[in-house]
Amino acid sequence: MPDRTSAISSAIEAELRLLDPAVRASAHLLAELLHPDFREFGVSGREWDRGSIVAALTVKGAPGPRPITTSKMRGVQLAPGVVLLTFDTEFNGLRAHRSSVWRLTESGWLLYFHQGTPFD
Repeated sequence: MPDRTSAISSAIEAELRLLDPAVRASAHLLAELLHPDFREFGVSGREWDRGSIVAALTVKGAPGPRPITTSKMRGVQLAPGVVLLTFDTEFNGLRAHRSSVWRLTESGWLLYFHQGTPFD
């Protein structure tokens, strides 16, 4: 069985890469981190799938992504190859509690599910 600490560290590394503005601006780099069955319940309440989130984040002519501040990131291995991360973000004055489920696949750690909940 893989080391739990290593699995959590790998998922955190992948999450931070996903939050990088350069990655968020690239359809190719985003797709490399999102599971084909990816789903998200966004802070807005909208439901996203892999294609719709990649399209929204990389729309031509949109201003470039800005950095997202993260805090309180922690993880737990739910099963071999499955990690749950929880953390808070602040972006443009908006704060959100977030949870991400990462799955280990043949191509590495991929984001399978994400949810954001706004808070004051």
